[in-house]
Amino acid sequence: MSDVTGKALDWKLLKRVMHYVKPYNSTFVISAFLTVFLAAGALLQPILIQHTLDNDILNDNYDGLVFMVVLMITQLIVLTIAQYYQTYLTNALGQSVIRDLRIDIFNHITSLRLKYFDRTPIGMLITRTVSDLETIADIFSEGLISIMGDMLLVFAVIGFMLYEDWKLALITLIPMPFLFASTYVFKEAIKSSFQEVRTQVARLNTFLAEHISGISIIQLFAREDQEMRKFKEVNLKYRDANIRSNWYYSIFFPVVEVLFAVCMGLLVWYGCKRMLSDSQLAAISARSGGITPGVITSFIVLLNMLFRPIRQLADKFNTLQMGMVGADRIFKVLDTDEVAIDTGQINTGRLHGDIEFSKVWFAYNDENWVLKDINFHIKPGETLALVGATGAGKSSTINILNRFYEIGAGNVKVDGHDLRDYQVEFLRSQIATVIQDVFLFTDTIANNISLNNQSITREQIIAAAKDVGAHEFIERLPGGYDYNVMERGSTLSAGQSQLISFIRALVYNPAILVLDEATSSVDTETEMLIQNAINKLMQGRTAIVIAHRLSTIQNADRIIVLDHGEIMESGTHQELLKIENGHYRKLYDLQFNSAGIAR
Repeated sequence: MSDVTGKALDWKLLKRVMHYVKPYNSTFVISAFLTVFLAAGALLQPILIQHTLDNDILNDNYDGLVFMVVLMITQLIVLTIAQYYQTYLTNALGQSVIRDLRIDIFNHITSLRLKYFDRTPIGMLITRTVSDLETIADIFSEGLISIMGDMLLVFAVIGFMLYEDWKLALITLIPMPFLFASTYVFKEAIKSSFQEVRTQVARLNTFLAEHISGISIIQLFAREDQEMRKFKEVNLKYRDANIRSNWYYSIFFPVVEVLFAVCMGLLVWYGCKRMLSDSQLAAISARSGGITPGVITSFIVLLNMLFRPIRQLADKFNTLQMGMVGADRIFKVLDTDEVAIDTGQINTGRLHGDIEFSKVWFAYNDENWVLKDINFHIKPGETLALVGATGAGKSSTINILNRFYEIGAGNVKVDGHDLRDYQVEFLRSQIATVIQDVFLFTDTIANNISLNNQSITREQIIAAAKDVGAHEFIERLPGGYDYNVMERGSTLSAGQSQLISFIRALVYNPAILVLDEATSSVDTETEMLIQNAINKLMQGRTAIVIAHRLSTIQNADRIIVLDHGEIMESGTHQELLKIENGHYRKLYDLQFNSAGIAR
């Protein structure tokens, strides 16, 4: 993905970000108003100080002095309250915007085809939806509105200094071109550094997501030391990127301090020189062409007010820039057109389970065909078994049926209607798929079964568990059905997780049942439980069974043997065994010894 790097502000991109501000227009307007108010209110301080020195202290006006002190305290309190609300509202605005954006990007990601995830690292998507989104919040809390206020204050201070005494202002501000030049150089340098930091963050997140998910493989093959070396390399690049950005700060801020000292020195030198050139204090107090102590003091305050935002402007510009880079990355994900286009109209009723594949061709990368001219027909209530070596195309058939992927050619019909005639949500609600690699969420047993579907009652869950034969083991768990399953079901055995997936399929009462290697990861005793559950689950339903264990599919109405994406044989178990040197016969002989006992 390319990033916005060529300009400080991409107006087209900013317009898209501001679209999410519309529901919070009142908050944005109030924040902008408070920013202007703070800039204007800040200028009141040097004016009050100057008036106090020249009109009250030099003239021994005690009552006027007390009044001005009270006024300055009042001004400070008002500005403090305004600053509180401005800070609170800008941060609340930023968080509200990224909340809505995060909802949109999550909805979009969950609607993308699996093809997108085949080539996109999960860690990168996590970075987009978490840290990149936070940079967008900074556009409002530390970027756009804050920059407006700082720039307004800078122009107002310079304008007031020129109005007050243009000669003194010009002398004092001689170093300002150097300051603006160094600020620009710093902004460009730190921008490049920040972009490298964001790139390294994404790489670090991707590395961690992959390796934490695959920690069991790392430990099983004793790869801890090797993977640690890789992690050190990734971590080192992330550290170096941060150090480079800190190095730029360590140069810029001392330069600003030096220039500030030069400005202050010029102010004191020229201001005092002019003030001392007036021999009569009366001329000073009357301000007949001279500089008063109040003017010099107010200029000192104004210089501090001028340099404070300038110190931060470069940083805030880069905060804005990083927010725009983050927005660019986020919108690139949102603009991904690999969304499953749902044009189906059929969304009611219950499917009968009549499935027909006609001359179906399919490829994951649009080049290498995984399925080639596949033809078969399953009548309602029938059981079709798919067998073949790994990579033969068995699971691809299931992915097509669930519309995870679109076919390249041919036609797939369910109950006489093209698969695309059905709304995707309705179609998948009619198909229950039990896969070998069961995924369980960090939640209770009950919620993992119902997937938080409020229409499924606890009684239905328990009844389904009893049918599957899993009720007893669930009851033995601490809390029973309220037992909290850890991430990916790590606290349960493979067989127990598989049983829960069968309960999940049963409570959803599907019209079509898909079993993808559903018994390959369980022991013999659990397999017997599952086989009994399968027999109950298949009653009155169309079933597609993918299995390596041929003993589990001998009673199927029809068995299709796939090899390299092509149908090699089709028939019942007994019919296929009769084919001499047939693919099925070879698979059968590999799994059974001469006595006919399963290995």
